[in-house]
Amino acid sequence: MKILGYALAAMLVLGVSAQNAHAQQQVKTEKYAETPYPVGNIAFDHNGELIFSNHPFFAPEVRVMHYDPRTKKSTPYPNAEWNTRRTTDDRYLDDVLGLRNDSQGVVWMLDMGTKSGVTPKLVGWNTRANKLERIYYIPAPASLRTSQLNDFVLDETRGVAVIADEEIANGGDGTKAALVILDMKTGATRRVLAGDKSTRPENMPIVSDGKQLNIPGTQKPILVGADGITLDRSNTWLYFAPLNGSAVYRIRMDDLLRTPDNALPGKVETYAKKKNNGGLSIDVEGNLYLTYVGDKAVGVIPADTRTARTYAADAQLIWPDGVSYNKDGYMYVSAAQLPLAGVFNNGKDMTRKPFAIFRFKPLAPGIWGR
Repeated sequence: MKILGYALAAMLVLGVSAQNAHAQQQVKTEKYAETPYPVGNIAFDHNGELIFSNHPFFAPEVRVMHYDPRTKKSTPYPNAEWNTRRTTDDRYLDDVLGLRNDSQGVVWMLDMGTKSGVTPKLVGWNTRANKLERIYYIPAPASLRTSQLNDFVLDETRGVAVIADEEIANGGDGTKAALVILDMKTGATRRVLAGDKSTRPENMPIVSDGKQLNIPGTQKPILVGADGITLDRSNTWLYFAPLNGSAVYRIRMDDLLRTPDNALPGKVETYAKKKNNGGLSIDVEGNLYLTYVGDKAVGVIPADTRTARTYAADAQLIWPDGVSYNKDGYMYVSAAQLPLAGVFNNGKDMTRKPFAIFRFKPLAPGIWGR
């Protein structure tokens, strides 16, 4: 009986060890596409083909592009006209990073408006009909002169978009970073949690390959406010975080929309610890995926442990930014190579062309549009 007991104990230990090993297992990344410009965020048309923003840090001539998997070529999206700045009107994409697609085949492009000084706007393009769906403007006081409306998430059940404002444009330092709520039924906007600990950056400098990223021309570290943002499968919990920060926060959508502004900070929960991260996504089981901008990796915060770990890594995944789930079962992630830009390397452009989009399998199926 003792021998049997020892054997059973050994089997249990081995089983637990195997589970732990599986829990810590990293997945392989696959280079899916090569592009002519550094990529920011990623969305998909109704067929699952990639729509991506060229990272605005590099002041690209074309703001948004479509990747054709058949020709492996990228072209301006939705067309060249929308990627052409002009002074006669503002029906063009001025400065875009955040992209999301909804369940109806509309790709939503968040125009920060920081290059030309136009009013920030959310532009929806119907990929089924190939025509403009709608434009929503985000004027003051929801947006500030220093706003940098970086990323957003769509709650199609309630008909709202929630936008993360890093607040680092035009001399902004992130201390007034906030969330912006856009009512997609009325067009009304509301700025909330401005300067709250859940939206403003912490003094956690970004370090890539041993080098700290400073504000160009200074010795001050780049500190970025509210950045990654996502919403769970049931549209119950909104998750968000400053890029420079040690925690992911969350708030119930009902609380976000119904609570008076002065009481909102009390509704925010600290969800889990993290490293500096840009993009944020989630799967159907509530596991969070974070792009570790300084680590050439994507992290995961499993829903059962709430303990962050590295999930996918690649030596070429330099400054992973947007991460989004496609119908084919993969999560797609960009590699913008921002630390290799000339402003961080004594004026020498050290980026390696072509640029790339990678993909990997998540722990559980992701959520379309997240």
